[in-house]
Amino acid sequence: MTGPGGGAPPAEATSEAVPAPSGGRRGAGPRSIASRLMENRWAGLAGLAVALLAPFVNASPYALSVMTSAAIFVMLAAGLNIVVGYCGLLDLGYIAFFAVGAYTSGVLSTRLGLPLVATLPAVLVVTVIAGLVIGAPTLRLRSDYLAIVTLGFGEIIRVTATNLDVTGGPSGIYGIPGLTEGPVSFYYLTVLVVAVAVIGAARLGRSRLGRAWRFVREDEDAAEAMGVHTYKVKMAAYVVGAIWGGLAGVLFAAHLSAVSPGSFTFLQSALVLMAVVLGGMGSIRGVVVGAVIVSLLPELLRDLADYRYVAFGVLLIIVMLVRPQGLWPARPKEVAK
Repeated sequence: MTGPGGGAPPAEATSEAVPAPSGGRRGAGPRSIASRLMENRWAGLAGLAVALLAPFVNASPYALSVMTSAAIFVMLAAGLNIVVGYCGLLDLGYIAFFAVGAYTSGVLSTRLGLPLVATLPAVLVVTVIAGLVIGAPTLRLRSDYLAIVTLGFGEIIRVTATNLDVTGGPSGIYGIPGLTEGPVSFYYLTVLVVAVAVIGAARLGRSRLGRAWRFVREDEDAAEAMGVHTYKVKMAAYVVGAIWGGLAGVLFAAHLSAVSPGSFTFLQSALVLMAVVLGGMGSIRGVVVGAVIVSLLPELLRDLADYRYVAFGVLLIIVMLVRPQGLWPARPKEVAK
């Protein structure tokens, strides 16, 4: 073995390797129980098992409705995590893709009499086009400018849906057919679709494209200097995130059998972004946890009436002060090994 210059290797390279401590990380102390749980590969399966067993604990219509809404919210957060967590693009109008998917499936199913499943190809095409139309002129911007423009596009989609006859105007679209016969079967279908979407987002994060997204997030100029086509990479993140949001919109339309502009306000975009930040940007497990907390906590605080959102906000502030990196932050591969 030779050193960098072809001669003898440095003295420290020839010395005997120092064994790593029991935690598996050189120079680190024993890991806590929480750290070991976060690195456990079975954590995702445990969460899926909890979701599948939840109806056996409480199968009332209200509980099923809340759990189904939480599952759809998880899919939204997983899609936004691709844009914000993986690629580092601050998107404040992500709910626009949610609206595009919901309205596309709603219009086709009610106006043309198509079953909701038959509208999926059209939803995919329309959401991809929406991602390209919105992303093409905006993704050359950065930071606050990108956030402001995406916020504007989100409001444009909502206002357009409010003023078009084909979308039902302010009243929206009603009578959208469901995907299954009953609420229990639809809940399990939703959990299955969301599980596939979460796994797909996780696999994308570990792919070659996912590594390019992380390079752009960390330092866009350096990534471009190393040969990464940053504009195409950001566009890919935006389009993939749009697909996730559009499919979540189809589930939302089937769940409520109605869509209206009031469901796609800026507050909804902010809540999805809050779930991503609270869970840990770039961490798919953390995003799932954050989405479940953000979607379920207001319901658990319902007894506080009008003060529940105040309590909700205070709790979120406390969590972010205590753990600013998120509840389940992404761990670098060299640390997780």
